[in-house]
Amino acid sequence: MLRSNLLENAQRAACRDADRSIAIEAIDRVDPFIGCEETRLPEPQGLAAAWWWPKAQIGNTHPGAVAPWGMVSACPYSGAYPTGYGLYAKNTDGKPGRMFDRYLASGFTHFHQTGTGAIRKYYNYVHVTPTTAGFESVGRQYTLEDEAASPGYYRCRFGETGVLAEVTAAPRAVVYRYTFPKAARSNILIDCAQGGIASPYGRTVPTLADVEVTSHNTAQARLVVEGVALYVHIELDREHWKYGVWFDGKNVGGGRQLVFDHIRESTLKPFGVHFGGPTDEGEPVELRLGFSWRSAEQAQANLEQLPGRGFDAVHAQARRVWGHTLDKARVTPGGEPGDDDAAQVFSTALYHACLKPSEAAGESPFWPGDGPFYFDFCTMWDIYKTQLPLIQTIDPQRGADIVNSLLTICEQEGNFPIGYRMARGADRFFRQASALAHVSILDARLRELPGIDWDFALTYMDKDLQRGYGEDFLEKGVVHPLVHTLDLAYGCYCTARLAQLQGDKALAERMAGLAGRWRNAYDESTGLLRESTYYEGRKWNYSFRFLHDMPGRVGLAGGPEKFCALLDRFFGYDAGPVAQLGLPPHGEAEEAGYRLNRFEGLNNEPDMEAPYAYLFAGRHDRCAEVVQAGMRYMYAPGRGGLPGNDDSGAMSSWYVWSAMGLFPVAGQDAWLIGSPRFPEAELQTQGGPLRVLADGLSSDRIYVAGATWNGEAWPHAWLPQHKAIEGGELRLTMSDRPNGWGATPPPMWSLDG
Repeated sequence: MLRSNLLENAQRAACRDADRSIAIEAIDRVDPFIGCEETRLPEPQGLAAAWWWPKAQIGNTHPGAVAPWGMVSACPYSGAYPTGYGLYAKNTDGKPGRMFDRYLASGFTHFHQTGTGAIRKYYNYVHVTPTTAGFESVGRQYTLEDEAASPGYYRCRFGETGVLAEVTAAPRAVVYRYTFPKAARSNILIDCAQGGIASPYGRTVPTLADVEVTSHNTAQARLVVEGVALYVHIELDREHWKYGVWFDGKNVGGGRQLVFDHIRESTLKPFGVHFGGPTDEGEPVELRLGFSWRSAEQAQANLEQLPGRGFDAVHAQARRVWGHTLDKARVTPGGEPGDDDAAQVFSTALYHACLKPSEAAGESPFWPGDGPFYFDFCTMWDIYKTQLPLIQTIDPQRGADIVNSLLTICEQEGNFPIGYRMARGADRFFRQASALAHVSILDARLRELPGIDWDFALTYMDKDLQRGYGEDFLEKGVVHPLVHTLDLAYGCYCTARLAQLQGDKALAERMAGLAGRWRNAYDESTGLLRESTYYEGRKWNYSFRFLHDMPGRVGLAGGPEKFCALLDRFFGYDAGPVAQLGLPPHGEAEEAGYRLNRFEGLNNEPDMEAPYAYLFAGRHDRCAEVVQAGMRYMYAPGRGGLPGNDDSGAMSSWYVWSAMGLFPVAGQDAWLIGSPRFPEAELQTQGGPLRVLADGLSSDRIYVAGATWNGEAWPHAWLPQHKAIEGGELRLTMSDRPNGWGATPPPMWSLDG
């Protein structure tokens, strides 16, 4: 352990000397363990005490090694829900029940979700165990000790064997360093039959497999899992260890290859590759794995592209890449208690926002071609609001590549994805939402991101709206679950706006008429959505979503005062805390809680933009109060620092935006101005840095009393996005009381110009 700590410190010092531009301070603030345990947050006070948490109270993150938007990750495997790492059984609401009373792992697996609640199928392929025991130890759980993690790096010690395991990640490969005790025979056992998690219905097994040792220290495997072929190339830095293939806990004597042309789960036995030999005390052994969805040759090429073959070189590169990524959004803590903790939460939130979707250009297993390819849009209904706008801001080329990937998926598979993962299944395109890719495509056009064929995009935006729930929407003007009506109406608006920008007047007029059907979802007598079925919420949770016609929405509610009154009811102004209601902890609590008609307290994303809806009623002060309560009571350092599932970085992205004092209106040319958490923040945009300065900010000075934009007085509670992404300086004067600043509602860029 001492050797590892000294080496890690030396690597950090070397990185500082090699490249002073790296945000070393930011990267060292990141705690990848935030969110991997059940929620433990400050006791909510004031307004936050009135909020309701309907979903699982756990972030469901993992601390494993992964590159920014990397194709592959590596993390210890216990079989726990849902990532394969950790302590917990299946959880969808309330406090999660434990599967284990301490951290255990049977080895490491690869490919993991992050922050999701339930996505039906799970990854965790290619199970690797370093051990001093034999084949009988396959699947045995060891105690995890001395855990540590940083961006691109994870370390632990397996308590019963004393093996120190370190792993670092490149985009399509991982490198392990195992430090063994003195042993006559240390083993590295690679189980290719492992997949999924230990929860009910969570297991995944290959249907076809081909495993081969190709030399004294290399091997390769092809596994067909959920209709997708995964290739792995394996290299060991030992030339004189024994090697071979194994099946059902036994070495296949003299065997170098295993081929399974038809695997059934009911008769499956573990199988894979093994390496072994003597070790001295403290002797390191390195194992390298390259992955591909295309071929064994491509898996080997992905490994050979690493910056040097050794662990230290790959780890140093991972730190450099993560350092540059985390430098794209920076904050300066103030001097108040808790500000340093908030800075750690911010840096970790940015880290979590840069994990998904996973990039794999030229690796699509579903069609030939070498263009952009992204997978794990596992919660598109969440990430389109906050995370995808953040990616388009800090990495415009990546934002363009994601849009081109979405267009190719629609061209090749018939629909834009909703829950797209590396597996076959109709649920990748339907179920929880509709037409969300349309919003991201229009966002990209409004930002003028490069290399996108906008006429091609229009063709598939139009076609996608005719499929799935869209058919009922076009024929009847409304579709249930009612949230699809809002999605599709907004998708029609986005298509109309892009058609307008591209000069297609006929398509713009047709789609503009359909976009007005959002009104069919609302009840003018209540100012809320009509009764329907809803995903993970009730009508109140969805009633304050941003629309393309917010003036019309406010008018439908009876005007700004009545709209504000509805929001006040929703956020619990003048209401007692939930804790006083005596709700049961599970089951009945969900229904009783929803009857409160309250904000979900950032435990879930359907109403995550609702605090900013106050700006459309001219009440910036209310927005400031709710946003500040959310940041202070719903996020914290430590493993229990998230209020609910992070959902692929959506919840973390909310914090990144809000802490900087900004919030994007996805699909519109507007960034809303909120109430920042830090006196200084800087966001790298495609045109240069955007600085947000909050003069006089403190825990009791949260209201904006005045503002300047690039030195000129700015009375508006929004910035035009096309100006914000050019860079500049927004300076806010903070006060302990509201003075009416920002009373003019933000404009929405309507189809009328």
